[in-house]
Amino acid sequence: MSRVPIAILVGLIGFCAYVGAVVALADHVVTLHWAVQLAYFLIAGVLWALPAHYLMLWAARR
Repeated sequence: MSRVPIAILVGLIGFCAYVGAVVALADHVVTLHWAVQLAYFLIAGVLWALPAHYLMLWAARR
């Protein structure tokens, strides 16, 4: 079996779980100071790219 379909499936499931966790934690962050909110949403908005990067590299390997 090719790695690409596996990577797509794992990526979609992982991304959905990540979004769910970020949204659940955002309920607690929204009551905090605006600077904490800014840091949280900046980090949460970029952090997903690291595992996605490694997943794409794994899928492209032969």
